[in-house]
Amino acid sequence: MLSFELALTRLLAAAPVLTDVSLQPTLAAAGRVLAETQRSTLDAPPLDNSAMDGYAVAVADLASLPARLPVSQRVVAGSVGKRLQPGSAARIFTGAPIPVGADAVLMQERCQRLGDEVLIDHLPALGEHIRRAASDIAAGSDILAAGQRLRPQDTALAASVGIARLPVYRRLRVAVFFTGDELRMPGEPLPAGAIYNANRFLLTALLGQLGCEVRDHGQVADDLAATRQALRDAAQDNDLIVTSGGVSVGEEDHVKAAVDAEGRLEMWQIAIKPGKPLAFGQVATAVRAVPFIGLPGNPVSSFVTFVMLVRPFVLQMQGARQTAPASYPLRADFDWLRPDARREFLRARASADDGVELFPQQGSGVLTSAVWGDGLIDNAPQQAIRRGDTVRFVPFSELLA
Repeated sequence: MLSFELALTRLLAAAPVLTDVSLQPTLAAAGRVLAETQRSTLDAPPLDNSAMDGYAVAVADLASLPARLPVSQRVVAGSVGKRLQPGSAARIFTGAPIPVGADAVLMQERCQRLGDEVLIDHLPALGEHIRRAASDIAAGSDILAAGQRLRPQDTALAASVGIARLPVYRRLRVAVFFTGDELRMPGEPLPAGAIYNANRFLLTALLGQLGCEVRDHGQVADDLAATRQALRDAAQDNDLIVTSGGVSVGEEDHVKAAVDAEGRLEMWQIAIKPGKPLAFGQVATAVRAVPFIGLPGNPVSSFVTFVMLVRPFVLQMQGARQTAPASYPLRADFDWLRPDARREFLRARASADDGVELFPQQGSGVLTSAVWGDGLIDNAPQQAIRRGDTVRFVPFSELLA
């Protein structure tokens, strides 16, 4: 069996990066991967502006306090005021440009309005409550890096400097199918020995959250010829094939043999728990080879192998420069005294005081563990955990976005 680190390294090395790039409206670019670094063509903010509702003044006019200054103008956001008359104040609002001649803003709570005048008993510092031009972004500076998976705040930043369209990689086209004669869809009768196909919902949703265009080829019978045909169909006009089930060593597990027949199997069995029988290879077409990843049929195994191995593979194919999730040291509030020889990913839940508790049942078929938990403990092979030890916790917020 390959170690987790070696399996991930081989997967990422084999991930073909998309080359198709298109300009998409910035309003619709969140979740896509940026293909080219973006630079600002303007300063942000473009002018010195007020950080507060209040009064713009020249500090030199406040040599003695309290001072009464006439209010000579009113400046609102979206307008440009006149030069400040000496010995006067300008009523100003948040975001409004600072009038020429003013060098501080007094927040309205520090002043008292008296008819057409303002009473001031606070001496402001030069530049007080003024946001300087280019204090956020300078014209010509890089604001978004190529390979960045765009978040809402990233598209907002692009919009703030007037970028209406962004160059992004196209969506990854992923074909999925699910093997198992025992599988049924919710809403169908469930005869003895049958189960509902949870993995179909799991994998299509996980791929969808990564911004993929998911092509669902449905359920495939436990039959070698049918599995080979499904692989040939899935390889047409898709960038990646992901399957669930049929990758173990049982007589009805035909995916491994089908991939060998339709292309080549490059990797099988990873030293992790859950998820050992993960398969990776290529399915050949007349013009190209399409990457294939076969996940185990047990739902937790499928879930763990997807978030820890398929997710970074997909991100790399999409052109993302960051594929590894962040993890955090937390205090174990449990004992785990019979560790496995394989690297374990334990379903767990963090507490508010930097501790983490373990779901009591860690079986690969216990899907409730992934619902109850909010992350995985990444535990090294043969590593016992005692209450109070520090463990490495990978939150689902890092793995499901």
